Amino acid sequence: MDSSSESGDSLPEKIIEDPFLVEKEEAILKACKRRDLTKLRELAESQGGFLNDEIRQQAWPILLGLPSKLIDDDSSWESLPPHKDEDQVQLDVDRAFAYYPSHPSESARSLQKSQLSDLILSVLRRYPYLHYFQGYHDISQVLLLVLPPSVRSPALARLSALRIRDFMLPNLQAAIAQLRLIPDILRVSDPKLWRHLSGTEPFFALSGTLTMYAHDITTLGEITRLFDVLLAREPVFSVYMFAAIVRSRREELFDTPEDEPEMLHSILSKLPKLLDLEGLIEDTVELFEAYPPERLPSWRWGISGNSVLKTARGAEKAQTMEDGKRFFERQVKELQWMERKQKARKWMWKNRKPVRTLGLAVLVGVIAILLSRSGRAPPGGGPMAWVMGVVNRWWVR
Repeated sequence: MDSSSESGDSLPEKIIEDPFLVEKEEAILKACKRRDLTKLRELAESQGGFLNDEIRQQAWPILLGLPSKLIDDDSSWESLPPHKDEDQVQLDVDRAFAYYPSHPSESARSLQKSQLSDLILSVLRRYPYLHYFQGYHDISQVLLLVLPPSVRSPALARLSALRIRDFMLPNLQAAIAQLRLIPDILRVSDPKLWRHLSGTEPFFALSGTLTMYAHDITTLGEITRLFDVLLAREPVFSVYMFAAIVRSRREELFDTPEDEPEMLHSILSKLPKLLDLEGLIEDTVELFEAYPPERLPSWRWGISGNSVLKTARGAEKAQTMEDGKRFFERQVKELQWMERKQKARKWMWKNRKPVRTLGLAVLVGVIAILLSRSGRAPPGGGPMAWVMGVVNRWWVR
């Protein structure tokens, strides 16, 4: 071996750039300049996504609906009242950055944790109606590491109110409703696999869908690549992605008997160690196009019209933060009404014997009182209509 080889002098002075990457970068930047969402979605789905974080700093804000020029917000979030969930935020931030990035010192790690805390609190204090959930910090961490400081907070705010709003409600009922779509997707796309998993509840997908997979994927390059397409596509795409992951593990799942749902759940609750992201994205796109949400029973009957899955579907223009709050408040009222219905049913069952001795009018009056505390008629009809329906079904038993 000669000395020039040992010193590295034989290497070319300039690495020849891949023509495909050069062409794609030019296409992405051109689409960003034009704010062409259709083209950006196409490029996000294609091999390599947005290629690097420098390009993502331009593309992601556009996909999230941020204006080309942000208006400076002179008001400091630090002077706003504390959010009720700040203690939990701190607990989660303390556990952040477990896998990436590599910090040169503990002080550098502490500084970045402080930045993450500030980012989350800036959104929660400005939009106090949002409820924090464990895993929100995983999503926030990705935006912190990719986007420039001036864009982070408004980007996270729009993501929160307009794309992951269902997870920031007072409870996880809307998130669970999203999971119910997975068996429906499997039923229409792979009936044999659906039957094999019919005894396994889809809660195995909660961590992945709740955190846009940021909790389960442990390398920054992979999660930013995945965010390219998750931000470019509508929110329900994330649910289809988990269905695609389940389908990709078909052979492994059939090796486990269907009468062992606990074992099947254990397998499905962890993402495959070797995840072919490009193949997964391609499979998810094909699955989504072949079996759109409208074909799924759980979409029609289980997903609220105010759910982010439906309000973001086919939205031709960028929604506002006010839109997000309005949908949020409507969905909260729906959840409250559902809770009152459940309480009324439990009360009727518990008191079924003494209630049979009461007159029908008295029974209706009692249940109406239980349901009317919301001060608003439930979706799809007034409380009396619902009460009469329940009473009629119950009374004939």
